[in-house]
Amino acid sequence: MIYSEVIIVGGGPAGSTCAWKLRRSGIECLILDKEEFPRPKLCAGWITPQVVEDLQIDLKSYPHSLIPFDKIQVTIFGIRLGIKNRQYSIRRYEFDDWLLKRSGVPFHRHQVINIRQENGFYIIDDRFRCRYLIGAGGSFCPVYRTFFEPINPRAKANRIIALEEEFKYAFEEKDCHLWFFEKKLPGYSWYVPKGGGYLNVGIGGSLERLKSRNKTIKDHWSRFIQKLKDLSLIREYNFNPKGYVYYLRGNINEGQVGNAFMVGDAAGLATKDLGEGIGPAVKSGLLAADAIIHGKKYDLNMIRKYSIPQILASILKGGERRV
Repeated sequence: MIYSEVIIVGGGPAGSTCAWKLRRSGIECLILDKEEFPRPKLCAGWITPQVVEDLQIDLKSYPHSLIPFDKIQVTIFGIRLGIKNRQYSIRRYEFDDWLLKRSGVPFHRHQVINIRQENGFYIIDDRFRCRYLIGAGGSFCPVYRTFFEPINPRAKANRIIALEEEFKYAFEEKDCHLWFFEKKLPGYSWYVPKGGGYLNVGIGGSLERLKSRNKTIKDHWSRFIQKLKDLSLIREYNFNPKGYVYYLRGNINEGQVGNAFMVGDAAGLATKDLGEGIGPAVKSGLLAADAIIHGKKYDLNMIRKYSIPQILASILKGGERRV
């Protein structure tokens, strides 16, 4: 049986960030993930300056594709605004693999099936043993199901369904575009240029509100693709989008039970307004590591619940304007 002081289930940004900080403090840890890295990951895929700061990323030495946006084109109920706000588009295929490798901790490709407690240890599938356990395996993380679901049940009202595709495309428009509440969509759609000649387009909204209107996300997808064509953002491309479901931030009671922690989407930390997941994932990974290293309280209330106030704060500093 393989022993490590800390085992992290999930190698995405939350898990790899936690591992990175633990290793820098000399604490033994390893990561388990059912996928081999690099792996495809559906995500609009942009990060904020706060994420860059939290991860201590030197943008000049980041080895993969990255596009800085100084302005985001936002359309709300048909009204278009040009918002000056620094963001960086990344490809999760590259970014997640880079974070995982940077952590420098052992990685095992393993799909976790069963977890039990025994004599102060966590035993995973009778193959791995640890004193501290981090659940970073996304919305359907086995650590969440085993230890947290009874105390942190997820509300159906917080479910978001999304369709998106990332593909090679010779795009001409280099700004990031967001459209909110188009054609009564209970959510928003996006157009995000990426480095290396990739483009990500997608759409997401409240699953329960769509159901209540007898609509599906595919209905809105068709309208969205037509809009991209009408705007000449996409000319000729045969789309093959993929879908997924995740949860927005709800009423989280506990992020820690004993020596087990939830981070990232396993804790349901995507912001309530924009569904931003990377920033809260990174912050939760750092906080969980701090709790283990320094014995600090792991308090999910320290992680912001909304993205828009941060954008508004930068507007006040930078003087954004309508266009």
